[in-house]
Amino acid sequence: MLFALFALLFFFVPAVDTSAVLESAQAMQEFDLTADPASPQWAKAPRVAADRDYLGKPIAGAPTEIRSRWTKQNLYLLYICPYDELNLKPDPDPAKETPQLWNWEVAEAFIGSDFTHIARYKEFQVSPQSEWVDLDIDRENQKGQAGMKWNSGYTVKGRIDAQAKVWYGEMRIPFAAIDSRAPQAGREFRIGLYRIAGREPKKFFAWRPTGQTSFHVPQAFGTLRLR
Repeated sequence: MLFALFALLFFFVPAVDTSAVLESAQAMQEFDLTADPASPQWAKAPRVAADRDYLGKPIAGAPTEIRSRWTKQNLYLLYICPYDELNLKPDPDPAKETPQLWNWEVAEAFIGSDFTHIARYKEFQVSPQSEWVDLDIDRENQKGQAGMKWNSGYTVKGRIDAQAKVWYGEMRIPFAAIDSRAPQAGREFRIGLYRIAGREPKKFFAWRPTGQTSFHVPQAFGTLRLR
């Protein structure tokens, strides 16, 4: 009996919470942004779903899906966003950064490479109209943070399929903007994946609910793992 109990304890391995990990599959070469989930680059890419709000309450309807790929230069993210009604900014200008884009329809990624100072991370957004904003966030020093003055050099592609009532948002983020090290298989980042959808009352999709009425809760981020 004691031996059986000892063996059980010795060989017990705690279960891994796979819902906290988004794996990113390596692509051998860079590819154009098409925001097409059926393309060869995206059809079989690893993915997670965001189907709850930031407090953890289930959101009715189809979930938001996020897929990821990576190359030696860039991290790619693709958002698949079913919708009932789009909340689009009038007169979009994708050629330049859009301040306060979060007031409209948008998908967001918060990414940090510092596991010691988790309040430091980068924020990237894409809209259905290919609008964008990138920010350098430091929750420990909000007056000193670069915020929107920072420029990551990332690019985006938004696309709306009005017949299917789905919009797609794709990001290509230079690794140099999020980490001083060259990417390699097994490298991990801290990541939060979110979406703000519709008109009032808006829906706030979270892959990893934050437990607060804000996405800026780095303690709730999950893990992005390069494979």
